[in-house]
Amino acid sequence: MRVSTIDLGSNTVRFLVADVEGPGRWRVVEQHQTVTRLGEGLAATGALGEAPMARTLDVVCGYAARGARLGAAEVRIVATSAVREAANGSRFAASVERATGRRVHVVSGDDEARLTLRGVRHGLGPLAGLVAVFDIGGGSTEYILAEDDRVRATASLRLGVVPLAERYPFPERVDRPRYRELLREVAEQLARELPGELRRARPAHLVGTAGTVTTLAALDLGLRAYDARRVQGHRLSRAAIERLGARLGGLTVGERAALPCLEPGRADLIVPGVAIVVATLDCLGVDALTVSDSGLREGILAAAADAAP
Repeated sequence: MRVSTIDLGSNTVRFLVADVEGPGRWRVVEQHQTVTRLGEGLAATGALGEAPMARTLDVVCGYAARGARLGAAEVRIVATSAVREAANGSRFAASVERATGRRVHVVSGDDEARLTLRGVRHGLGPLAGLVAVFDIGGGSTEYILAEDDRVRATASLRLGVVPLAERYPFPERVDRPRYRELLREVAEQLARELPGELRRARPAHLVGTAGTVTTLAALDLGLRAYDARRVQGHRLSRAAIERLGARLGGLTVGERAALPCLEPGRADLIVPGVAIVVATLDCLGVDALTVSDSGLREGILAAAADAAP
């Protein structure tokens, strides 16, 4: 059965079409993603803006139609933190349903974390011992602690790159004292809100997924064009992350946007993203992470595969 999934995130809409061959098994037909920044201004107003909703709706409608043209028997749309937290989130979800004719599943933070873990496990395969996964999003960051198939702790923090970039804009080269203030704020939030079991875990593996860490991996690898196969499983050391952070901080937002593999719309978000990565390493007491190109989008597909006849 051919299935299409649309991950409607706070910053990025991710699209995937695959032929499901059985539980946990599929063949990718097509995938794409577009930065629409749905959560723009949400932290300040508590509501989704008209312009972000319009451009996101346009992209989701395009992806839904594309999935149908490719013969998908099911088009599954999953919305995350921006839609579940906004005062007008349910209204936006209803408008997406009217425009696409497809149901929108608004997932909780815990469900988002569990789906992300499924996607990561599918991409990286078995990981022995304690595994901590984090997914940096536009409006939230999900953390999961797991051992084998057992989830030991999850947390969905209102810690997203979009509101951080709005409060800490760096249109020119990064001001180091201001960046240290950003890093301190993120570190304090992790210390205050991350469950003790996660903070004390000292995992055997720390896995990062989504745009910030995959972009850092592509830059570390020196890729001229994004290659998911090379990014998948890449190891990023603390030293490499700090080196990349210094390189990015030495550029204006326009110069960052010109870098290969830094997709449009991410140039002002990558600096706060680096701060979340560094603060996570410090909080969990590890000095490297493994990058997963697979995440929530693949987890949604895994759930759809389980439900397939």
